[in-house]
Amino acid sequence: MGFVSIIFSIIFFTWGSKIEAKVPAIIVFGDSSVDSGNNNAIKTLLKSNFMPYGRDFYGGQPTGRFSNGRVPPDFISEAFGLKPTIPAYLDPAFTIADFATGVCFASAGTGFDNATSDVLNVIPLWREVELYKEYQAKLRGYVGNEKANEVIKEALYLVSLGTNDFLENYYTIPRRRLQFSVQQYEDFLLQLAGKFIREIYSLGVRKISISGLPPMGCLPLERATNVMSNFECVEKFNLVALEFNAKLEGFVWALNRQLPGLTMLFSNPYAIFYQIITKPYLYGFEVAGKACCGTGTFEMSYLCSQENSLTCSDATKYVFWDAFHPTEKTNQIIVNDLLQTLLPMFR
Repeated sequence: MGFVSIIFSIIFFTWGSKIEAKVPAIIVFGDSSVDSGNNNAIKTLLKSNFMPYGRDFYGGQPTGRFSNGRVPPDFISEAFGLKPTIPAYLDPAFTIADFATGVCFASAGTGFDNATSDVLNVIPLWREVELYKEYQAKLRGYVGNEKANEVIKEALYLVSLGTNDFLENYYTIPRRRLQFSVQQYEDFLLQLAGKFIREIYSLGVRKISISGLPPMGCLPLERATNVMSNFECVEKFNLVALEFNAKLEGFVWALNRQLPGLTMLFSNPYAIFYQIITKPYLYGFEVAGKACCGTGTFEMSYLCSQENSLTCSDATKYVFWDAFHPTEKTNQIIVNDLLQTLLPMFR
């Protein structure tokens, strides 16, 4: 383990041991970066409820999280003194008693753009909001109106979307490229994000952390296709991520001024994630260009299965678990970095 990784672990342990619950619940909207298993309950090819996914999760159980273990909302919940995992709303193993202190509505493969969710037939963002409305009604029935209103207002809402809009939709399906330049599409996504934020604000939401895009050109799947540049990161995609993140930061600043009582934080994972990828040795990683699962180049979902004999034995040596998603260790390091602003703002 690298020196910086050790420091992050110490910081995380200290926070986890001292912080009592400062928010009553962690509520999650988004895509596979934060999905804890909602896609298990829908008809889609984009699932991960089978081994080796989840092999390092509690009990070695695949849950539908696209990782070998926990995903960012789990670590954030624990850091705020709440439970160590956030359950998926559509998971029949959980009830409103479990969801009262944290719940996930995210769906792997979705985006701000409804056309993105259509690609792999996953839950669109508007449907995540409808499920949240259903959750509010159940919460009122469980704890009463007064307590429910307090939970809704004081809960921390995590939003992580956008990567699929570009990589799964804009750069893969020609429809949006025929309508928009990439800069116009960025602005289109921000319009959709604004509509979403205003809608949940009207439902009582006041505390939000919205995540920027990662260095998406460095995902193993993108590097595997970058043959002409010796499988390096695709700089075009990274530049789009940086450009969109700059716009998203301005968007957050503007909405904080426009919506009374709103506290929205722009949580940007780009810098720490890029450093992990480009200097993996600082964090105790040995492999950053390829993923743990299979050949580490293109395997994801059903291609990353127990039958794939090439999967690595120790995921802690790898930055990426499959061709699109980080390992649990990477997730924890990124969260520890984000918590330096997240905890002081919302605790």
